[in-house]
Amino acid sequence: MGTTYPIGEEMRTTFDRIRHAIFFELIGLVIIVGILSQFGFDMGHVGMMGVLFSVIATGWNYVYNIGFDRYMLNKTGSVNKSSLIRILHALGFEGGLLFLTIPLMALILSISLWDAFVLDIGLVIFYLFYAYVYNLSYDKLFPIKATKLV
Repeated sequence: MGTTYPIGEEMRTTFDRIRHAIFFELIGLVIIVGILSQFGFDMGHVGMMGVLFSVIATGWNYVYNIGFDRYMLNKTGSVNKSSLIRILHALGFEGGLLFLTIPLMALILSISLWDAFVLDIGLVIFYLFYAYVYNLSYDKLFPIKATKLV
């Protein structure tokens, strides 16, 4: 017998999580390539950059979270995060990601580091809103089926 959860608290399946991540990346990439191509950037370069940045973000997410949790465990004896710690965690993640991606963006798109910084900040803002709309839409299209607590 599988694990059951109270109504409204069932977890998504592995397949659903994979589908969620793949659609998130693909739709985001199509939107970004479309927008940046309107500003004169080569679609192939933007597409390559998007795929590369997705891989970098995934790897950075893994490394950063392990490091952050180890630091917290060493400093506080726990990995429980308050709201303030979660905000600092998110800012540190995004700051590190900017540090990793700005030079690559400048190189791939043949722009200055300043222009890459401004463009990367724009991408961060876009993905902030995109993630909200995407996740809201995904939850409507693929709702979690509630189960009764057994």
